[in-house]
Amino acid sequence: MSDTSLGSIVVDGTGMTLYMFTKDAPDTSACEGDCLVKWPPLLGKPKAGAGVDDSKLGSFTRKDGREQATYNGWPLYYWFNDKAKGDTTGQNVGSVWFVLDRDGNPIKK
Repeated sequence: MSDTSLGSIVVDGTGMTLYMFTKDAPDTSACEGDCLVKWPPLLGKPKAGAGVDDSKLGSFTRKDGREQATYNGWPLYYWFNDKAKGDTTGQNVGSVWFVLDRDGNPIKK
């Protein structure tokens, strides 16, 4: 978890912001092909860091066979324009990409 202007949000172990895609379903990614160029998935089984609800962490196998991390069932992604920890430039892109709060709900600010 990291404190930002959007509130406390889910980040990876290095502090990079993670996003969810509203077109996804629990443990299912709708982001394929060109989408993955701008929204690379967080791959592997996630480990809980400070403030994260460990019971909400999970993973699933993508159609391409790679394991993608989830939080509260939402597949997790990076945004290619975020360059440093704390960046949240992917927030509300296309009105479908959002950061997540500790409960695993999208923050729609």
